[in-house]
Amino acid sequence: MKPALKLLFEEGFEGAEDEIRNAYERRRKGDNKNAILEAGKAFESTMKIICDKQGYAYDKNKDTAQKLITILENNGFYPSYMNAHLTSVRTTLETGLPVVRNKVAGHGQGNQIITIPDEYTDYALHLAATNILFLVRLYRNKKQNL
Repeated sequence: MKPALKLLFEEGFEGAEDEIRNAYERRRKGDNKNAILEAGKAFESTMKIICDKQGYAYDKNKDTAQKLITILENNGFYPSYMNAHLTSVRTTLETGLPVVRNKVAGHGQGNQIITIPDEYTDYALHLAATNILFLVRLYRNKKQNL
């Protein structure tokens, strides 16, 4: 968590930093649903900020995590020699945090109250932090190599 926060701050990703801090604060208070929602927002914000900083076109109001990952891939954000490996990373990113968010926190719960166990919340928070750290490090390395 701390490396992700430090890197977000250093690289000017304030919106994503605020959202991941909110996620951990909500988890600390036992608000697991909103913790997962905030973690998902931080992950998406990280990709939107990268798109903004890199000049990649995207729809700020409609593009989901899956679409944003595709945009990063299509714009060569990942080095081409890593395409085979990053296909697996992309699958992990698309089916990890966004799916947990959608299945347990992202949609209305209906008639029954949904309780999210701490282990799901902790998994989502750690997965978000890991993915954010990975993406921002790629961004930083790309920026340094210009």
